[in-house]
Amino acid sequence: MKKRKALLVLLAGAMTAGLAAGCGSSSSGDSSSGNASGNGGAETVSAAAEAGETAEGSVYYLNFKPEADEYWQELAKTYTEETGVPVTVLTAASGEYEKTLKSEMAKTDAPTLFQVNGPVGLASWKDYCYDLTGSDIAGELTNDSFALMDGDKMAGIAYVVENYGIIYNKALLEEAGYTAADITNFESLKKVAEDITSRKEELGFSAFTSAGMDGSSDWRFKTHLANIPIYYEYKDEGIDNTDAIKGTYLDNYRQIWDLYINNAVCAPTEISTKTADDATADFVMEDAVFYQNGTWEYNNIADVGDENLGILPIYIGVDGEENQGVCTGTENYWCVNAKAAPEDIQATLDFMYWCVTSDAGVEAMCKDMGFVIPFKSNLESENTLVNEANKYLEEGKTPVTWVFSTMPSEEWKNGVGSALTAYAADQTDEKWQQVVTAFVDGWAAEAAASK
Repeated sequence: MKKRKALLVLLAGAMTAGLAAGCGSSSSGDSSSGNASGNGGAETVSAAAEAGETAEGSVYYLNFKPEADEYWQELAKTYTEETGVPVTVLTAASGEYEKTLKSEMAKTDAPTLFQVNGPVGLASWKDYCYDLTGSDIAGELTNDSFALMDGDKMAGIAYVVENYGIIYNKALLEEAGYTAADITNFESLKKVAEDITSRKEELGFSAFTSAGMDGSSDWRFKTHLANIPIYYEYKDEGIDNTDAIKGTYLDNYRQIWDLYINNAVCAPTEISTKTADDATADFVMEDAVFYQNGTWEYNNIADVGDENLGILPIYIGVDGEENQGVCTGTENYWCVNAKAAPEDIQATLDFMYWCVTSDAGVEAMCKDMGFVIPFKSNLESENTLVNEANKYLEEGKTPVTWVFSTMPSEEWKNGVGSALTAYAADQTDEKWQQVVTAFVDGWAAEAAASK
């Protein structure tokens, strides 16, 4: 039954490895309003076209999502062919976006369109964020909650809503004697995973893919997995941010991490060298049933077959988690560089608007990239993982909010990631205490340093 699509995986890996290449536009501009004219009445792409005018300026987009690079490159080419406006897309390597953004923003030809991950990311870049209030793209949002505000200033706009959880192979799960209906909380997930591990030689596959902790993969655990205990602590406290995390649910964090690393394709001592491509290969080659990742991964794993793809909530053993859905939200906010030349700001606003209103732009974002976009033009998704995730909403399950945008810094994440890796190699209480220290004390220190 195994497909063993090795060639597919090798090609995917080669594509990912080739994403970090470069380019750039900037001088000084007015950021007082939502468009380059300084008022709410600047021409949009469609209005300019009706007037028979050719837009000036150029666009330089620093893209956060490596898995969408080829589609953004094609979309940029299409837009240039239609309008004559040059659009350059540079995609940062996985885990390297902030570093790349700092480097590119220091150049003469800086990005005109970039991304922040939410309030914490905004704090570092708010002086570079053009006010999108009254802009045409802001008028396309389906809900004002998708705007990232800095006081009265609309500093950014979400362009994709995503889900993540535990992706699973339905056929392999059934081969092991189970269905998703058997997994409704941490205890049942643990039972199934450990049973698969006990029979892995017989079955020919493991429970979980490798929990890679190199720079291309560690974000899945130091950020996305860490989101769950933070979410529940915020929920208990009735807050949406803090300068001092308590770590109330870190025991739960430990037990889900233990489950991942002790029931995986590779030994826990090997995860420091395992990559995102390794984890994808584990899943596509049907060496593992479960794979923590998100809806954005669909194109890389679709060869398993739509009929075999499902997604589970990440259960960590919290009371009432039977009513929990998958993690739903965004860390992808478009921001326009306020320091760019006025004509480049307008060109960038026009490009953004075209992406979310034109047939070519919407088709690329919703179908090729598999996005759910928070704009009026959103199409019904062809992404099976999106549709599987939406079933939890239809059943009345409560989605887990993405609160990881409140994590105090990238340095904090790195500290947690390093501690998780060290603990995996030596699973003692002493080593776990280092995770707790990185999580709690590291949070307080980084929060204080940012003031």
